[in-house]
Amino acid sequence: MALPIDSRLTDLIARRPELAPCTDSIRSAFDALVTCFTSGHRLYLCGNGGSASDAEHIAGELLKGFDRRRKIEVPSNADPLLQKLQGGLPAIPLTGFTALRTAVANDMAGELEFAQLVNALGQPGDILLGMTCSGNSRNVGLALETARSKNMTTIVLTGSAGGKSVALADHCVRVPAEEIYLIQELHLPVYHTLCLALEDHFFG
Repeated sequence: MALPIDSRLTDLIARRPELAPCTDSIRSAFDALVTCFTSGHRLYLCGNGGSASDAEHIAGELLKGFDRRRKIEVPSNADPLLQKLQGGLPAIPLTGFTALRTAVANDMAGELEFAQLVNALGQPGDILLGMTCSGNSRNVGLALETARSKNMTTIVLTGSAGGKSVALADHCVRVPAEEIYLIQELHLPVYHTLCLALEDHFFG
């Protein structure tokens, strides 16, 4: 039987054939995420603008059911509403934390907003997934550097140019586009494929 990522990649390329050159990098990112979650570690996500929205979007797909309901066992004497709870994978978007991020901007430097969170929360074995269309976003790059110093795995979603982020990534998915809006349009099917394959693996 095909592994979940194989069937999901086949479907992805049928819909978005321009992403065929990215299949190996998507697969390696998937394998890293499986290792992370299987070992009880966490995924952190960051990005700016539309990529910040993508960070929240990815977390939303992982923290509850995405393509299927992930039923969990709850005590028989629990409130009936708890029967609606679903299994989730620990994914934390660093784009929230408004109080902390504004304090960092005021007291330290705005570019350290994600790096400070990675420094405080990240543990060896966790993953930081950074999204940067240019590959050169300063705050994302500093977070990736911090993650590496803490023996975390780093994944980057970027455009064809790659930028400085490539050197900071253990796994890098470079979609074949240069304009920001086109890069973001291609990032969505990439991370949807990852989220679907992860759901298949852990909740199929």
